[in-house]
Amino acid sequence: MNTAIGIILVLGVIILVHEWGHFIIARLFGVRVDVFSIGFGPRLFGFKRGDTDWRISAVPLGGYVRMAGQDITDVDSSDQAPTGSPDELMSKKRWQRALISVAGPTVNLIFPIFLLSAYYLIAGIPYPAFLSKPIVVAAPPTQLSTSNSLQSGDHVLSVNNLKNPIWEQVQSLLSRTAPGTSLNIEVENNGAIRSVSVPLKNDPGSHPLGYAPIPARISEVASGTPASRAGLRSGDLVRAIDGQKIEYWDQFVDLVRGSGGKTLQLEVERGGQTLTLSVAPKQGIADTSDTKYQIGVAPEVALAYKRVGLVQSVSEARSRTWDIVEETFGVFGKLFSGRVSVKQLQSVVGISRAAGEAVSQGPFTVISMMALISVNLGILNLLPIPILDGGHILLLSLEGLRRRDFSLAFKERFIQVGLVFLLVLLAYVMYNDVVRLLPSHS
Repeated sequence: MNTAIGIILVLGVIILVHEWGHFIIARLFGVRVDVFSIGFGPRLFGFKRGDTDWRISAVPLGGYVRMAGQDITDVDSSDQAPTGSPDELMSKKRWQRALISVAGPTVNLIFPIFLLSAYYLIAGIPYPAFLSKPIVVAAPPTQLSTSNSLQSGDHVLSVNNLKNPIWEQVQSLLSRTAPGTSLNIEVENNGAIRSVSVPLKNDPGSHPLGYAPIPARISEVASGTPASRAGLRSGDLVRAIDGQKIEYWDQFVDLVRGSGGKTLQLEVERGGQTLTLSVAPKQGIADTSDTKYQIGVAPEVALAYKRVGLVQSVSEARSRTWDIVEETFGVFGKLFSGRVSVKQLQSVVGISRAAGEAVSQGPFTVISMMALISVNLGILNLLPIPILDGGHILLLSLEGLRRRDFSLAFKERFIQVGLVFLLVLLAYVMYNDVVRLLPSHS
């Protein structure tokens, strides 16, 4: 049930938004729209309003808007050549057709701002709940072992004259403090107050104030990773590694990264039972240039919510959407450079599975995934690949430079190349998705 709900919310809504972008600009320019379809292939059901048949089709791998007089090289155009009627797509100027093509991806890039803004305004801006808590040292850094170092149970009273700091304030301070300098910390333990000087190292994993109070509970297991093959699941609480007790997520991460690739014995709590699982950390799981050992899991972090007004909601939503855009371009860059394998891409199979898991984790996870998929769909469709919106825009731009249209034969070949490329890529990605779900790989 969660998977079905996830598909409707994540894929259905995002595709609907994309096609609505094409539809609204086409109607703005007076183009008659014959079909508005979610999915491809045979019509399952729908209704007709005005000139448009609004339908759900059998193959849920996308959607399309079919416009009157659409170029017969386009997918599902019913092989009807343009007649020259003023309400046909091919009767419009090239710049108008280009804007119709770019409208879908543009709406996908804008939609997360509206979606996240509404969520932030209603529920508040989520943040890790521990950030608003005072600091109690848990498991001091391993490199500090003298009697003048931090000790477990120390209550931090001040950091560099910042009185009674919370985690958020100290993390902000650390981001502004240069490596090589020291933090002057005043702590209290069992009624005794003492001062401690903690040197900052140029190492993100040094934990100068000990481990953040995040339990070692897993929220997500990436398909095809060592964690997935070992049988780890969302919700598992890691209790020990090779007999060493685990209390905090960063402690768990440190032991995995320091494993050198050696197989680890994990004791996990699942549904009130304790299980022992063997997992072998690997390098380069998400990026082939990454030398850190990982197993492919993410933490479950308790969230708190900060109530904000409309202006801050929109500002935070815009900032988060831009972050997703930058991350997406980063992934595309790594794909082209070979640092990320095409095998890590997900088809509708993997996305549907992830959408189902997002539903089980709550509204914010679902909305975050919708924002991510929407941005990815928008950027992907702007790539200059035949059959995608970017391919149409490229073709129209080249025709504009030539001041005349390409021949119908050239357009047909152009579309066919893009269709074959996408079908092969889709088949390859879907094959990898299915293989990851097989028992021998999970």
